[in-house]
Amino acid sequence: MYALYSALAAFFLVLTLPYWVLQMTRHGKHRVGLRQRFGAVPPALAASGERPTIWVHAVSVGEVIASSAVITALQNKFPAHRVLVSTTTSTGRKLAAQRFGAENVFYFPLDFAMAIRPYLDALQPELVVIAETEFWPNFLRLAKRSGARIAVINCRISDRSFPSYKRFRFWLPRLLENTLRNVDCFLAQTEEDKRRLIEIGAYATKIAVTGNLKFDVAPPPLPEIVASLREDFERSAAGPVLVCGSTLEDEEGSLLSAFRNILVDHPRAVMILAPRHPERFDEVAALVERLGFRMWRRSLWSGEVLAGGVLLVDSIGELATIYSLATVAFVGGSLVPRGGHNIIEPALYGVPVVTGNHYENFRDVVNFFALCNAVRIVGLAELPLVLIELIENGEERATLGRNALAALQSQRGATARTVSALIELMSGGS
Repeated sequence: MYALYSALAAFFLVLTLPYWVLQMTRHGKHRVGLRQRFGAVPPALAASGERPTIWVHAVSVGEVIASSAVITALQNKFPAHRVLVSTTTSTGRKLAAQRFGAENVFYFPLDFAMAIRPYLDALQPELVVIAETEFWPNFLRLAKRSGARIAVINCRISDRSFPSYKRFRFWLPRLLENTLRNVDCFLAQTEEDKRRLIEIGAYATKIAVTGNLKFDVAPPPLPEIVASLREDFERSAAGPVLVCGSTLEDEEGSLLSAFRNILVDHPRAVMILAPRHPERFDEVAALVERLGFRMWRRSLWSGEVLAGGVLLVDSIGELATIYSLATVAFVGGSLVPRGGHNIIEPALYGVPVVTGNHYENFRDVVNFFALCNAVRIVGLAELPLVLIELIENGEERATLGRNALAALQSQRGATARTVSALIELMSGGS
């Protein structure tokens, strides 16, 4: 069963090799950390075998942010242990290194025994903590066989992934069920996630609903660039400020069209545009210029007045705090069927939030905010009108912002429940 899975995974890797080579050649993606992904353990990690280890896997930036408080709590609760963090993306690794030290961070190995075993042999983790939903069959099997206890925290089964898991269970039922049964506990975000876990093969007795860690995230400290931009806006009477974050292809054109309508009555308005993927920065810059907007790139901005134009955020890791500048925030990946992105980041600042109607990846958060009148959900046709309405209606903006903060406050507590469950697991509970 596992041999068949490994053979299929290897075949898929070889089949898609030209794509990965193209990505590395054109954009530099996946090149960094390639040796680690194939099982080369960094020397600093190999030395950690002298201390007991807790291994936390957080795929990318969102998972690192959401699990940071849990990681810190584990460091405090188990000071004799070394808490190590793996990521899949380079942006996730950069943020994890900033928060927990580069010597404690590495790239997650590919799901092949030859890549996984060196890490398990070197680290000998007592506890493996996986953030959200990373059900790698070989990794979970080998980690369990090594003696580690395994927990999946902030676990969710999204609307997009649920049908895939059900198909996987139909074709390879024993593989999926055995994979899930290697996990000692699932800490699910919602009752619906618990129900879906059971439906794809997890034991109900291993699942607890602890809430969404993202609700517990505190606003990060504001960096110097945010203070500089705020001063510039105040000095030049620029505004209103529309922050469009995590945008994808086929979204920027519609957002820029809506911004053109805003400029008619608000000629000193500013649009801060932050594409989701760094490799698209130049492409989006060309689009903005082709459509005739004044544009500044964040990487080159040196204090020029931004009124009446577009600031392109061509940097990594700054969007979460840039949302604090928004008169209105739009969260992308949602005007096109890509599942949306995290609306909690702007909500943390009491900013009125707009998102598209493709928000499947954050179904529960968006639906809860909608129930609390704390978000506006729009399609392409309504987008310009809703943005203009919010920009011109200060009372409505204030109401959305207050409701968002209240919604966040009402859902806090997932971190404490998660840490409590992990401590119990470490002490021998199940």
